[in-house]
Amino acid sequence: MADEPRTQVTLRPYASPLPLGFFSFAVGMALIAGAGIGWLRQGDLTTVGVMMALFVFPLQLTSTIFAMLARDTAAATALGLYSTSWLATGALYTLEPSQQTSRALGLYLAAFTVVLIPLAVGALFGKALLAVVLTVSALRAGFQAAYQLGAAHWTDAPSGVVAGLLVMLGCYAGIVFMVEDFRGGSGLMLRRGPARQALTDGPHDQFTEPPHEPGVRPQL
Repeated sequence: MADEPRTQVTLRPYASPLPLGFFSFAVGMALIAGAGIGWLRQGDLTTVGVMMALFVFPLQLTSTIFAMLARDTAAATALGLYSTSWLATGALYTLEPSQQTSRALGLYLAAFTVVLIPLAVGALFGKALLAVVLTVSALRAGFQAAYQLGAAHWTDAPSGVVAGLLVMLGCYAGIVFMVEDFRGGSGLMLRRGPARQALTDGPHDQFTEPPHEPGVRPQL
């Protein structure tokens, strides 16, 4: 009898990168909130830029890599977009701390806002909390984009206020996903569909069609 074709999947368990990603996100948003609301002086922006580039960016990049290895497309995409945004924003603060507005930065933030919207919609079908964070993030980026593109000066303050809200959401999300990991299940009603089944179904149910999964099938 000829051997039937078989697909072998090797499982390599990783720690969840989401708590690290959300907690570092909260720290970065605290810096943005301080700058937007006016708690930080103009001379502090260079330090803010360095901290974004050397503290927030590496942690978010690490979270992105492990989310990709863990095959979580939505989380990896969101973390990846934000990881390099911290590096870019940090570099701008460091190199041009006295610059008030920039249409180039405004266009970048507007494009970033547009990208976050469909990502938030997609996350809503699985990780509702991630969808909430992305939606509020899009709102903050939209306010900042409007300010950078020449809107009234008052549009800069709401960006800082929403960043403060994101600090709380980031901390809450980090705690939620860490508690999920401790408990081995989702009891906070924040997952839907396959995202919830990932914590409730057995391994046999979750790997019924491995040949069709990204990284196993011949093409993405």
